[in-house]
Amino acid sequence: MTEMTDAPEVEDVAPRRLDEDNRLTDEFVRSVSEAVDEGNANLAQELVNPLHNADIADLFELIDEDERAPLAGALGDLVSADVLSEMNEHVREDLIEILEPGQIADLTEQLETDDAVAIIEDLEEGEQQAVLAELDDEDRAVIESALTYPEESAGRIMQRDLVAVPEHMNVGQLIDYLREHGDLTTEFWEVYVVDPSYKPVGTCQLSWILRVPRNIAVADIMKREQTLIPVDMDQEEVALRFQKYNLISAAVVNEDGRLIGMITVDDILHIVEDEASEDVLLLSGAGEGDINEPIRDSYKSRVKWLIANLATAMIASFVISIFGAAIEQMVALAVLMPIVASIGGNAATQTMAVSVRALAMNELTRSNTRRVIIREFRVALLNGGTIAVLIGIGTALVFSNSMLGGVIAAAMLINIVIAGFAGIFVPVMLERMKQDPALASSVFVTMITDTMGFLAFLGLAVASGMVGF
Repeated sequence: MTEMTDAPEVEDVAPRRLDEDNRLTDEFVRSVSEAVDEGNANLAQELVNPLHNADIADLFELIDEDERAPLAGALGDLVSADVLSEMNEHVREDLIEILEPGQIADLTEQLETDDAVAIIEDLEEGEQQAVLAELDDEDRAVIESALTYPEESAGRIMQRDLVAVPEHMNVGQLIDYLREHGDLTTEFWEVYVVDPSYKPVGTCQLSWILRVPRNIAVADIMKREQTLIPVDMDQEEVALRFQKYNLISAAVVNEDGRLIGMITVDDILHIVEDEASEDVLLLSGAGEGDINEPIRDSYKSRVKWLIANLATAMIASFVISIFGAAIEQMVALAVLMPIVASIGGNAATQTMAVSVRALAMNELTRSNTRRVIIREFRVALLNGGTIAVLIGIGTALVFSNSMLGGVIAAAMLINIVIAGFAGIFVPVMLERMKQDPALASSVFVTMITDTMGFLAFLGLAVASGMVGF
């Protein structure tokens, strides 16, 4: 008797979804796109259904912009609120444009407050009001309250759903309370203990609650020392506190010290990634640096820094023009000039990257600025001395001119030392002036290293008597 076999499942015939780096494979993305193009919504859903919400969000980011709306239509309910919350903001904006305010409201009601706010805050003012009008009164009040806080502040990223109890409870009463109230949030790591004015006085981890007898008072097991986050604190400072104190969650308080929300470490991970990426991109003048960003926005954010760099390059060119006669007398000067400026620029970039990171991590403060500057000065001397010896010997051998080798060696040492100083001084001064060091440092530092490099090299060449002025 022949045994019947089931028809092959999609899992058996579908291309491998994820590669060894846990990224969607090209074959899988192509198979979903082909199913959508052929109008086979059922196949597209069967292929995508096993994916995690974050992977579905990645799928939308990997396909072409004009394919996103048809894919969303084919997947239907698989494009859930959780998928939207995981999605790149520019891609999410494209999808939200095709949704009605009621649909957006339905999706945001399924999310935690911080994720709902992240979606609604990206909408235009008119769209925001239309979506808010579709929400029930309680959800609308919570989201409108969050939108009143500054962008990238604790108030924008905090969750309102938390568990808070009075300190007169014992552990048994607390456990019964958690079991009997089905409307409480289902995801939390700590229970906040508050006084009659709803000010936090301590926290109880769930592990403590489960491991002690029921008759023990909550006040006896709670941790009274806690890190409270002001509602208007910048999200970067919030992330630093989580890192410094190894927090899993933290209470957010208003100006009166009353508990109004909490922030959890999963939200902080996103902030750390975003802030780190932002600083790197600002150093390069690349704006947001998002490949899904509209071309016009990318152009606007990048061209202004290219114009600024053009202005600083003209200053360096002016210095060169002053020594035009000297360069005409010795062509080797023109050959070697770019080396001095390039090495100085690289040395400055190294120091600047260290400085900007230290400022962002609160490792470089007023109390240790002098010590750090002296340290970087010493590093610059060592680096400058090493490079100066190498370039001096190499130049003397190649051009058979020991004086030229000495001149470029001295110029290289001077420029690397200046670069090391500028790489830390400029970011520190910008930070003291309440400007973002990552945003403007590179323009000023590049101008300093290029200008001083050319001035030192050509000036020493004239001063040594090798060429006339």
